Amino acid sequence: MTTLVTGASGFLGSHVARQLVARGEDVRVMMRPSSTNRAIGDLSLEYVTGDLRDPAAVARAIAGAKRVFHVAADYRLWAKRRQDIYDSNVGGTKNLLDAAMRAGVEQFIYTSTVATIAVDRTKLPNEFTEARLEEMVGHYKRSKWMAEQETLRAAKAGLPVIVVMPTTPVGPWDWKPTPTGKIILDFLNGKMPGYVETGLNFVGVEECAAGHVLASERGKVGERYLLGGENLTLKAMLDMLAKISGLTAPKLKIPHGLALGVAYANTVVSRLIGREPGIPVEGVKIARHMMFVDCSRAQRELGFKAGPVSAALERAVRWYEANGYIAESRARKMARARAA
Repeated sequence: MTTLVTGASGFLGSHVARQLVARGEDVRVMMRPSSTNRAIGDLSLEYVTGDLRDPAAVARAIAGAKRVFHVAADYRLWAKRRQDIYDSNVGGTKNLLDAAMRAGVEQFIYTSTVATIAVDRTKLPNEFTEARLEEMVGHYKRSKWMAEQETLRAAKAGLPVIVVMPTTPVGPWDWKPTPTGKIILDFLNGKMPGYVETGLNFVGVEECAAGHVLASERGKVGERYLLGGENLTLKAMLDMLAKISGLTAPKLKIPHGLALGVAYANTVVSRLIGREPGIPVEGVKIARHMMFVDCSRAQRELGFKAGPVSAALERAVRWYEANGYIAESRARKMARARAA
């Protein structure tokens, strides 16, 4: 049985592809001409070149595939042309759903995000939380909410869709890196003078990828499953990184209003010099809300198990260190701390 994986060149998608190959699956990956296979170059894969925004390319990629893991997403908190995010996340998903319906795909695993349900409620949100589009902060969240709605409509129309909702994956091979990877790297490279009061649910990327496979084996069509681990404040996560690296965690708590003002100023300067903002406005707005969730359903129904977040963060730190992402002076400081 051929399995198509989209987003296999990315962080989470590469781990999904790797775990499927380890199980002896025949895996086909769809990649843009501009993408690199850096994270999957050692795997035995069938490659199809194309863009999800091109229906003809999608049809070629899905031909003969019996199962699809749609992991690809434009995960950015800032884009020079915001429509690109919607074209990829919403339009690309719809193209893949339509092609899967025509091809008679037997199973479609869609990778959504915790962001579509992590909204303010009196109790912890879970898979049964219904959120509205107007509650989504920023274009990434809005686009993923819209794409998830497309997949649920396809499920009602007869496509065997199962939705998985990763929280915040951390671990090795976040080579691009993702916005979360940038936080880790900013800490390691001494570019984080302070922190804002916020919180996220973190999960090891390897366990999150394994959750995709479990959803394929045990999930119910038309249902959603949160793949998460521990609810942690940003400060608690930074303290974990400090313990792992031997570096000092920032002690200055920055008010949200001040952080937002700095983000707007940074965006204006970045536009003038033609580069991506180092502090995205959307990221600061998102941080106003604690994105804590209840992930117990996947544990009960799928047998999903998440390891300690501290271990996943340590794997991320060691990978960044081994691959030259950390400034030499900071890497030396980390080495001295380990030797002490």
